Amino acid sequence: MADSGAAGEKPAQDGEQAPEQTGAQAGALSYEQARDELASVVKRLEAGGLTLEQSLELWERGERLAAVCERLLEGARARLSAVTAERSGDPEPGAPF
Repeated sequence: MADSGAAGEKPAQDGEQAPEQTGAQAGALSYEQARDELASVVKRLEAGGLTLEQSLELWERGERLAAVCERLLEGARARLSAVTAERSGDPEPGAPF
């Protein structure tokens, strides 16, 4: 998970978990890391007991993580399409499977 001592992050208060990674750090995650962290964010939101501000921050973090996952999945789809098009001689590498 995130290093709670990263620059630009506020420290956790009593009873509050440390903030997650920043948006720039989220973009550097692997798909698996982003997916696992997104699952953790969802669990924390579903568990409740957070302030409105904490919930909003987690929601925003979840949105960033979901965008990272989507971007990485789209990249994987494009790579697969390119490989299958190359092997089959299909002139449209961006076409869906």
